[in-house]
Amino acid sequence: MTQMLNVGKIINTHGVQGEVKVQRITDFDDRFDIGNQLVLVNEDSQELVLTIDGHRIHKGFDLIHFKGYDTINDVEWFKGKHLQISENQLTELDENEYYYHEIIGCSAYLTDGSYLGSIKEILSPGANDVWVVKREQGKDVLVPYIENIVQEVDVAAQKVVIEPMEGLLD
Repeated sequence: MTQMLNVGKIINTHGVQGEVKVQRITDFDDRFDIGNQLVLVNEDSQELVLTIDGHRIHKGFDLIHFKGYDTINDVEWFKGKHLQISENQLTELDENEYYYHEIIGCSAYLTDGSYLGSIKEILSPGANDVWVVKREQGKDVLVPYIENIVQEVDVAAQKVVIEPMEGLLD
């Protein structure tokens, strides 16, 4: 079975013409282009394939309209559901670029070989991503994904090596 990946969450309807308000969970602006297909999984775990026929940005959210869903009643039940793509819809990335699902769950080690913890989340607050590492004891460590901090990423081995900067582990 193909793995499905979340690219957005429907947080509300918008207007009465069938538009939905989507919180984006992807860095790829073209995911919501007109003509693209997304999958919505309903309560019975059935997959509904939706074709985008309208998209615009409004107050920081994506407003999307799906072909054949033209009233608020058609999309009301979409609220709270995730929009997904299949693994074969993933875009090829450049060197040193990774998908969130490839990084989350990796073990993080320091350059001296000591185990730091497991990457549990990725935040995107601004210029660069921040990887949240859950330690076995103590508070989570926030690791900025920048070249001089993240020294090595081995997705196949699920291992990341970090050079701690001053104050990182405090």
